[in-house]
Amino acid sequence: MNYDNFFFPVDDYEKSKKFYDETLGLKIKFEFKEKGMIAFSVGDEEPAIILKDKQKFPNAKPSLWIEVENVNAMYKELKNKDVTFLTEPFKIKTGWAVEFIDPSNNIIGLTDYTS
Repeated sequence: MNYDNFFFPVDDYEKSKKFYDETLGLKIKFEFKEKGMIAFSVGDEEPAIILKDKQKFPNAKPSLWIEVENVNAMYKELKNKDVTFLTEPFKIKTGWAVEFIDPSNNIIGLTDYTS
Protein backbone atom coordinates (compact mmCIF):
# COMPACT_ATOMS: atom_id res chain seq x y z
CA MET A 1 0.00 0.00 0.00
CA ASN A 2 1.03 3.59 -0.68
CA TYR A 3 -0.48 6.96 0.05
CA ASP A 4 -2.61 8.09 -2.86
CA ASN A 5 -4.23 11.46 -2.10
CA PHE A 6 -5.45 13.67 0.74
CA PHE A 7 -8.90 15.26 0.29
CA PHE A 8 -9.99 18.50 1.98
CA PRO A 9 -13.48 20.00 1.63
CA VAL A 10 -13.45 23.75 1.02
CA ASP A 11 -16.13 26.38 1.61
CA ASP A 12 -14.78 28.89 -0.93
CA TYR A 13 -13.18 27.16 -3.93
CA GLU A 14 -11.46 30.22 -5.44
CA LYS A 15 -10.17 31.52 -2.10
CA SER A 16 -8.82 28.08 -1.20
CA LYS A 17 -7.27 27.63 -4.65
CA LYS A 18 -5.49 30.97 -4.26
CA PHE A 19 -4.27 30.01 -0.77
CA TYR A 20 -2.71 26.70 -1.84
CA ASP A 21 -1.37 28.14 -5.11
CA GLU A 22 -0.19 31.65 -4.23
CA THR A 23 0.21 31.63 -0.44
CA LEU A 24 1.69 28.14 0.00
CA GLY A 25 3.28 28.09 -3.46
CA LEU A 26 2.12 24.57 -4.30
CA LYS A 27 2.02 23.58 -7.97
CA ILE A 28 -1.36 22.75 -9.48
CA LYS A 29 -1.29 19.09 -10.53
CA PHE A 30 -4.71 19.08 -12.21
CA GLU A 31 -8.01 20.91 -12.02
CA PHE A 32 -11.53 19.76 -12.82
CA LYS A 33 -13.25 23.04 -12.03
CA GLU A 34 -16.58 21.91 -13.47
CA LYS A 35 -16.49 18.98 -11.03
CA GLY A 36 -15.32 21.18 -8.16
CA MET A 37 -11.90 19.60 -7.66
CA ILE A 38 -8.32 20.82 -7.85
CA ALA A 39 -5.15 18.93 -6.92
CA PHE A 40 -1.87 20.38 -5.68
CA SER A 41 1.48 18.60 -5.78
CA VAL A 42 3.57 18.50 -2.65
CA GLY A 43 7.22 18.41 -3.68
CA ASP A 44 8.05 15.53 -5.98
CA GLU A 45 5.64 13.15 -4.29
CA GLU A 46 2.95 11.43 -6.35
CA PRO A 47 0.20 11.89 -3.70
CA ALA A 48 -1.57 15.23 -3.90
CA ILE A 49 -3.76 17.45 -1.78
CA ILE A 50 -7.13 17.56 -3.52
CA LEU A 51 -9.61 20.28 -2.62
CA LYS A 52 -13.30 19.43 -3.02
CA ASP A 53 -15.77 22.30 -3.39
CA LYS A 54 -18.52 21.84 -0.80
CA GLN A 55 -20.97 23.43 -3.26
CA LYS A 56 -20.53 20.32 -5.44
CA PHE A 57 -19.74 17.88 -2.59
CA PRO A 58 -21.92 19.04 0.32
CA ASN A 59 -21.16 15.95 2.41
CA ALA A 60 -17.38 16.03 1.80
CA LYS A 61 -15.18 15.38 4.80
CA PRO A 62 -11.38 15.25 5.08
CA SER A 63 -10.16 11.87 3.91
CA LEU A 64 -7.05 9.91 3.08
CA TRP A 65 -6.89 7.57 0.11
CA ILE A 66 -4.49 4.66 -0.07
CA GLU A 67 -3.38 3.00 -3.29
CA VAL A 68 -3.85 -0.77 -3.33
CA GLU A 69 -3.32 -3.38 -6.01
CA ASN A 70 -7.01 -4.29 -6.38
CA VAL A 71 -9.86 -2.35 -4.77
CA ASN A 72 -12.48 -5.03 -5.30
CA ALA A 73 -10.33 -7.72 -3.65
CA MET A 74 -9.53 -5.44 -0.67
CA TYR A 75 -13.21 -4.52 -0.41
CA LYS A 76 -14.19 -8.18 -0.08
CA GLU A 77 -11.38 -8.87 2.41
CA LEU A 78 -12.24 -5.90 4.64
CA LYS A 79 -16.00 -6.49 4.34
CA ASN A 80 -15.37 -9.93 5.88
CA LYS A 81 -13.64 -8.14 8.78
CA ASP A 82 -16.77 -6.04 9.44
CA VAL A 83 -15.35 -2.76 8.10
CA THR A 84 -18.09 -0.17 7.56
CA PHE A 85 -18.06 1.00 3.95
CA LEU A 86 -19.69 4.25 2.80
CA THR A 87 -20.21 2.92 -0.74
CA GLU A 88 -19.73 -0.11 -2.92
CA PRO A 89 -16.55 0.08 -5.07
CA PHE A 90 -17.01 2.63 -7.87
CA LYS A 91 -15.25 3.33 -11.16
CA ILE A 92 -12.99 6.39 -11.46
CA LYS A 93 -10.78 7.58 -14.33
CA THR A 94 -7.74 5.63 -13.15
CA GLY A 95 -9.43 2.43 -11.93
CA TRP A 96 -11.64 1.69 -8.91
CA ALA A 97 -12.20 3.34 -5.52
CA VAL A 98 -14.17 2.77 -2.33
CA GLU A 99 -14.43 4.60 1.00
CA PHE A 100 -14.91 3.35 4.55
CA ILE A 101 -14.71 4.69 8.08
CA ASP A 102 -12.31 3.76 10.84
CA PRO A 103 -13.45 3.30 14.47
CA SER A 104 -13.27 7.09 15.03
CA ASN A 105 -15.31 7.89 11.89
CA ASN A 106 -12.31 9.09 9.86
CA ILE A 107 -12.76 8.47 6.16
CA ILE A 108 -10.25 6.26 4.39
CA GLY A 109 -10.44 5.49 0.71
CA LEU A 110 -8.85 2.76 -1.32
CA THR A 111 -7.98 3.23 -4.97
CA ASP A 112 -6.22 1.27 -7.67
CA TYR A 113 -4.80 2.11 -11.07
CA THR A 114 -6.29 -0.72 -13.09
CA SER A 115 -7.52 1.48 -15.96
